[in-house]
Amino acid sequence: MTRPLVLLFTLLLFYSPAHSGEIVKTPYEDPKVVFDFYFDHPEKINSALYWVRSYINPLGEAPYNFSPEFMSIKVVIHGTEIVTVAKHNYEKYRDAVERMKYYDQLGVEFIVCGLAAKDYDYHTDDFQDFIKLAPSAITELVHWQQQGYGLITPNIMDKKLSIDEIR
Repeated sequence: MTRPLVLLFTLLLFYSPAHSGEIVKTPYEDPKVVFDFYFDHPEKINSALYWVRSYINPLGEAPYNFSPEFMSIKVVIHGTEIVTVAKHNYEKYRDAVERMKYYDQLGVEFIVCGLAAKDYDYHTDDFQDFIKLAPSAITELVHWQQQGYGLITPNIMDKKLSIDEIR
């Protein structure tokens, strides 16, 4: 009888309940990123802008406390979403444009592909004031990666179920 009690006591001594998740505090430095926006529908820019927010907000909070002006963030636009930054479409895409203007004030640069602009028959003066025009999205993306920028290509999918439905 003593032996089973000793065995049981030993097992209980070394037993530890399952651990919960752990918060990781990765030591981030010099936040530099280039976002590649290339979508099959202009409205997807709204979801993609949440990716920008999801990059900025956690880095701006403790323990990092990076100020947005010390983050280097580029957004290269070269899909159908190019129409959202054309001045004549402001009313239709007002929410997206206003969010981009806000991010622009934080130092985010929005760069439109010159080849895509040509495809849409847009010229420099057709775009919102915060837009910069580059010769090509591909060369722009490569350039910033060569400068040490991380590349993020948002994958925007159509959400069919709510979080509560699948939780």
